[in-house]
Amino acid sequence: MSIELKMAWRNIWRNPRRTLLTISAIAFASMILVFMLSFQLGCYETMINTSVKISTGHLQVQAKGYLKDKKMRLVIKDPDQVARVLDTVQGIDAYTFRASGFSLVSSDKRTYGVVVTGIDPIREASVSTIKSLVRKGFYLKEEDAYTALIGELLSHNLKVDINDELIILGQGRDGSIAAAVLTIKGIFNSGIDEFDRNVIMMGLKGFQEIFSMGKSVHEAVITADSLGDISMVKQAIQNNFSNAKEDEYLAVPDWMEIMPGLLQGIQMDLVSGIIMYIILVIVVAFSIFNTFLMAIFERTREFGVMMAIGTTPSRITKLVMFESICMTIVGIVLGIIIGSLVTLYFQNKGIYIAGTQDILKQYGIPDRLYPRLSLISAAAGPLVVFVITFVSSVFPALKIRKLKPVEAMNNV
Repeated sequence: MSIELKMAWRNIWRNPRRTLLTISAIAFASMILVFMLSFQLGCYETMINTSVKISTGHLQVQAKGYLKDKKMRLVIKDPDQVARVLDTVQGIDAYTFRASGFSLVSSDKRTYGVVVTGIDPIREASVSTIKSLVRKGFYLKEEDAYTALIGELLSHNLKVDINDELIILGQGRDGSIAAAVLTIKGIFNSGIDEFDRNVIMMGLKGFQEIFSMGKSVHEAVITADSLGDISMVKQAIQNNFSNAKEDEYLAVPDWMEIMPGLLQGIQMDLVSGIIMYIILVIVVAFSIFNTFLMAIFERTREFGVMMAIGTTPSRITKLVMFESICMTIVGIVLGIIIGSLVTLYFQNKGIYIAGTQDILKQYGIPDRLYPRLSLISAAAGPLVVFVITFVSSVFPALKIRKLKPVEAMNNV
């Protein structure tokens, strides 16, 4: 085996120009795949974390059925019990409780239908980015009960500003009329138009009083330490609820269930990316195929002499396959190294996407994106390149088995 490998390595450098071009093609394809997969996965991570940090969290605890039909009566009756469970689960970064209800909101000039959300100002700041998104005025304090944060678009629609009053009118949990006057304390801009147009935030205690909620809430919003921890955290919470017999009326949806539109968008983009990568790999495969086909035609006389002195066709085929593997491995290793170095550079510096700020803003995505190098992004693409290039070299190598020594030696 070692002799054949040495011979294969020596043979591929008999034509150094062709060998270097082939290795370069493989290295380039591997490098592009490592960087593009890292960039794509990094963008997905940014999209997910940006979206969940604004509103939904990585996962939530809710009453069963609340995700599909957000009725006021579907509540978490004992949030303290849920809090005790969450405090014991590893992998949770932070959590908070919220309560929400549809209401009509009126200013002096206009009336709109919005979602009023009660938040715990202290806990909310550790779960979401809403505090940093306040562009005018101030964020809520713990003692604030009848003050509100509203989106910039909603403030324009209602024609209101800081310290103006809003009247909200809705239905409480017990069917009573929920009405109150709120003073605008802050105006936020998340970059997501639908959120900025339809949401008002107020203190959770004030919300519970106005909407006759008692101590109950609608959601426990949770952020995990990382995206990779979400499934583990979800399973741990479900197991704890099962032990405490809380799973009879509580559900634990994750971000994929809460925001199916975002998941579908990521899946569609991933499919289009995979198609592009397949085309790139096929182009490289044809290059490898052509290289080895030409090499076999050029060395037909050499193979004929080898068979005439007793070398079996299978051993010659094995030698040629080793040549293919040597070039492929060298190209892939170089591609992974260069691709990883490029990815790590931009992982620290970021890539500024000029001219697309308005488009990215609609999805809450910053205009500077960061690739994320991982084992999957570093290995998946080069592994596909290895398989495809190996397969593309099999057919030319198999032609050796059909050679006849006399005819091969007469070949010029």
